[in-house]
Amino acid sequence: MALRAQPPSSGAAANHQHFITKLLLLLTLLPLSLALFAFLLQWRGGAVDDPISRWSPDESHKFPGMDSSPLATLGATHSASSSDCSTLLGHPNAASFSYFKDWKFKFDSDLKPKICVTTSTSASLDQILPWMFYHKVIGVSTFFLFVEGKAASPAVSKVLESIPGVKVIYRTKELEEQQAKSRIWNETWLSSFFYKPCNYELFVKQSLNMEMAIVMARDASMDWILHLDTDELIHPAGAREYSLRQLLLDVPVNVDMVIFPNYESSVERDDIKEPFTEVSMFKKNYDHLTKDTYFGMYKESTRGNPNYFLTYGNGKSAARVQEHLRPNGAHRWHNYMKTPNEIKLEEAAVLHYTYAKFSDLTSRRDRCGCKPTKEDVKRCFMLEFDRAAFIIASTATQEEMLNWYHEHVVWTDRTVNLKLLRKGILTRIYAPMTIIQGLRESGIFGSIIASAQGGTLSKDKFLASIDSSNSSRSVSSRKIGGKSRESHATARKALEITSSHTLNEAAVPPLSPPVVDEEDLMIEA
Repeated sequence: MALRAQPPSSGAAANHQHFITKLLLLLTLLPLSLALFAFLLQWRGGAVDDPISRWSPDESHKFPGMDSSPLATLGATHSASSSDCSTLLGHPNAASFSYFKDWKFKFDSDLKPKICVTTSTSASLDQILPWMFYHKVIGVSTFFLFVEGKAASPAVSKVLESIPGVKVIYRTKELEEQQAKSRIWNETWLSSFFYKPCNYELFVKQSLNMEMAIVMARDASMDWILHLDTDELIHPAGAREYSLRQLLLDVPVNVDMVIFPNYESSVERDDIKEPFTEVSMFKKNYDHLTKDTYFGMYKESTRGNPNYFLTYGNGKSAARVQEHLRPNGAHRWHNYMKTPNEIKLEEAAVLHYTYAKFSDLTSRRDRCGCKPTKEDVKRCFMLEFDRAAFIIASTATQEEMLNWYHEHVVWTDRTVNLKLLRKGILTRIYAPMTIIQGLRESGIFGSIIASAQGGTLSKDKFLASIDSSNSSRSVSSRKIGGKSRESHATARKALEITSSHTLNEAAVPPLSPPVVDEEDLMIEA
């Protein structure tokens, strides 16, 4: 007997329809509920307790660069004049910077490695303070500032001396007498730069200052020392965090020196006032490019200039603070007893903001007394672009200088810029500008200036503590960390050894990147 399927009753059909309706309603309400819940979690209203605010009610401000767009913090414009430091460098009443507890950036004494930076500068506060506190953010604890010009003026030096971790050394007669005793004058590695004007004179002065800074770094138990100009920022890319301390912590213990290839600023306007917060485009170093890319795009990259970079292209370096360390010019370090084991970083770089402002043309002109002729400028400048810029600044009208600046420095062709960005010649780097802009908006610079108002100047205070640090005996025989001295016999033995080994290694000057030749042009074709 065959069985037939009975048609469903009207009651069962109604129940089935009711179930389907409820299921559809649930599926509709569920995403709406989740969206509402997500909105409540992100809401900063009074009804919801933000866990970040509850954990740190006074430090709920974002770290610079945390916004979805790196340019989000760059909208504000500064119209104050450069003479009003407090207004120019930030508002004292602005919100506190939350990355560290206060503007003094007090580092724990057991934090390793300890890093110091030395510089020779004549810059003003509006350049020195952003430069300094940016490096404090990424892990530098100590600064040895050899100052003259604007940097040595009472208004500026008063502020610099008030900052913890900063040692200010003035170019006084006493300092020059100490440096006149340096063993460097009796050695050959720097001798080709002696008794020449302008850039050569600065190069020797920087080397003598670096020699003195080594002794101070050892006395302060520093682990690493860098020499940077105040128009240079370390970009610690490649580390597990954006930190120079982390980067150097990961360096193998057998490495004595770390080389940072330099990237060069590529400005897109002629009215830049604050390069650190207005420049985001940089030209990469040859060391961070493939040979095919570098030489294949060489002509478009140089834009008719003498070289791929406007100025130097051989980077800067950091050295472990150890016995017998010496400078090897402003770009490198060396050792009297051995050839340092060095590595070159594959991602990290030093960002060089060169000719980033139109006024940089005239400032270079005013620093040198050479004649604006092709023959005479060779006595003053080591690099071709500096020579050409000096001649233009000394002979052209304001309008002619601006036209020249546009043609040789400013990157106004967006099509070319985009092409070079895609090829990797140019790159965008936002971290330094967001950090420094955040520091400015937090009021740190204004707080420093305000705090220094009640201080007193003491130009000879720190200089008096330096006891013949540049004499041969002092440099060659002091122990790291201020420990006991070696005997005179040992010191003489060390001098004899260095005379026959590494003493004659010539100082590394600022060097241009590789120049294209006929063989390389075949790559482009």
